[in-house]
Amino acid sequence: MLHIPYLREHQNEIIEKLKIKNFDANDIINQLLIKDESRKATQKELDDLLSKSNQLSKQIGELYKSGEKEKANDLKVKSTNIKEETKALQDKYAALEKNILGLLLQIPNVPHPSVPKGNSDADNKIIKESGEKPKLAENAKPHWELTTDYDLIDFELGNKITGAGFPVYKGKGARLQRALIAYFLDKNTNAGYTEYLPPHLVNESSGFGTGQLPDKEGQMYHVTGDNLYLIPTAEVPVTNFFRDVIVKEFPIKCTAYTPCFRREAGSYGKDVRGLNRLHQFDKVEIVQIQHPEKSYETLDKMVSHVASILDDLQLPYRISQLCGGDLSFTSALTFDFEVYSAGQDKWLEVSSVSNFESYQANRLKLRFKDENGKNQLCHTLNGSALALPRIFASLIENNQIDGGIKIPKALQKYTGFEIIE
Repeated sequence: MLHIPYLREHQNEIIEKLKIKNFDANDIINQLLIKDESRKATQKELDDLLSKSNQLSKQIGELYKSGEKEKANDLKVKSTNIKEETKALQDKYAALEKNILGLLLQIPNVPHPSVPKGNSDADNKIIKESGEKPKLAENAKPHWELTTDYDLIDFELGNKITGAGFPVYKGKGARLQRALIAYFLDKNTNAGYTEYLPPHLVNESSGFGTGQLPDKEGQMYHVTGDNLYLIPTAEVPVTNFFRDVIVKEFPIKCTAYTPCFRREAGSYGKDVRGLNRLHQFDKVEIVQIQHPEKSYETLDKMVSHVASILDDLQLPYRISQLCGGDLSFTSALTFDFEVYSAGQDKWLEVSSVSNFESYQANRLKLRFKDENGKNQLCHTLNGSALALPRIFASLIENNQIDGGIKIPKALQKYTGFEIIE
């Protein structure tokens, strides 16, 4: 969430920038600043009363020592009244704090100045396109037919044991999935990321820290008996490793493989066939904690790193800078990666790489000490490197030949085979 001193100092600028996200922040920020002034005034009243209460306590003690009980008792009545006033002010202060937090949580992150205006995919800015689209035979198939023909995935079995959107990988399909996970992790660790295997459920504090709660509560699976949430991405547990931490050395680079769980409420139609949209899927994530002065340089490096993985897999891809209307609630700047799926003749999103600046760090109380010893907020970044379902789909569609599916050279040492026949 945004920092109140920053909101106060840059109020008009923030209101204008948030219009790019189609968000009118004028009324909320005005309410917020008024309540913040009331909070400050209440705090001053509290401090004055507490100071007066301490002085009275000292006087009462001295009067009792000197035997002036009547005067001491008179002051005790005043002290009791002050304590009642203090309790009322403390309640008022707590209510103001709650109201202020509620308003802060409604304000999205401010977009970077380079974010283009717009409301749809057509307004996103394509900054790079790489690779040639494969030329397939006329009888080329989409992945949901290939996975059946080559016995790689059983969608019906997943539907039987759980429901739609929970596929069962099998045989060489399971081996290819495992190979992709190992390959992505190796690429990331070779680039200096430390590998983690985090929990797959998180508490409310973790969901709040990275912005999933309360904004995306309806998209998360909730284990109500224990009040835990299944993770929508490894970003949530990994970034929360550093909640309430004072960072001493930058950068912090983490990578993790996890299954991811998303309700995807309202998703239906042809765009959800096969692996295109699932409720459970595998993903390898990269997360960095960085000094504010270096976070955008780091973002560029993370984008280049994800691009290098797709280059190795020989998948045609394009990179887009998201417009304001497509930018997530918590992101300041996001680059999306899409790979070309030849069997479907369409582009499929496989990664988002984002800089959240200090928006998550403020919720997480993730800080560092500057050269003057003063606490400052870190910047957080994350990206998919990579999400597996659409990579799997594009790989088998783009590499289908008569009687088989070729495996890219970069993966062959992980799969142990060069072709699926």
